[in-house]
This record gives sequence, structure tokens and C-alpha cells, in this order.
Amino acid sequence: MTGFWERKRLEEMSREEWESLCDGCGRCCLHKLEDEDDGTVYHTDMACRFLDLEGCRCTVYNERFRRVPDCLDMTAQAAQSYDWLPATCAYRRLAQGQSLPDWHPLVTGRRESVHQAGISVRHFAIPEDRVPEAQWQDRIIVTDSES
Repeated sequence: MTGFWERKRLEEMSREEWESLCDGCGRCCLHKLEDEDDGTVYHTDMACRFLDLEGCRCTVYNERFRRVPDCLDMTAQAAQSYDWLPATCAYRRLAQGQSLPDWHPLVTGRRESVHQAGISVRHFAIPEDRVPEAQWQDRIIVTDSES
């Protein structure tokens, strides 16, 4: 039997299906810096203060837009236009006509598979409040979305 993500377009998914596409990697919760001159977006290893770094889930998910006004609102349209999303992101992959990776929790049936595959930020992200804003440029990392 095929998964709903293989039968439906992003726009056709129920709220529950949509939410289940998130693999729990936490990469979209890393702070990004944009070069004012050329618009290039750089990822850092600093995570939003509300990201649980062990579980890689937002601790204030239902009120995230109130608590963090510039928090990402993932929509089908956003998935197609946010080229800074990781190449592993299910929303980005499906928007581009690709399949889910073998390690995705919907494929494996296990939430931990994203961490076991080394995709999540679990072992390298640090909380944003540990780094003074003046040093944020020093926290830039190379990500797979840049390749």
C-alpha cells in the first residue's frame, strides 16, 4: 500500500497528514543569516530557544507565531519557494516531485530514524541564548541546501 504522501499533492493533505510530514530534524529551527548585499542565506548551528535539542521538536508549537513572530509558517507554497530548506526536508522533496528518504519516520514507522540517520540537529545545535548576537556570524555552517 502506498503512503498518503505518494497519492496526494501537498495542497490536498489533511492537517494531520501535513503535520506528519515533518521528520523532526529541527533544521528549519536553526537561525539563518541573510547577506544584505546579495540575499544569500546562511545557516548557523544556533537553534531557536524553543527547540528541544534532544527531541528536535518545538516546545511551544501551538503558540509559536505569538512567541516567535518570524517563525516559519510552512505551507505548500512555501515548500516550493523556500530554497533554503534542507534537501532532506519532506515538504521540499514532495514539492519538487521527489519521494521521502528511506530514513523518514513515515517510511520507517519510527520517530528515532531521523536521529539514527544523522539528519537531525540533535548532536550539534546550540541554544541561541548561548551566543551573543555580535558573534552569530561566527556560527555559520555549511548545509546540504547550499549544494
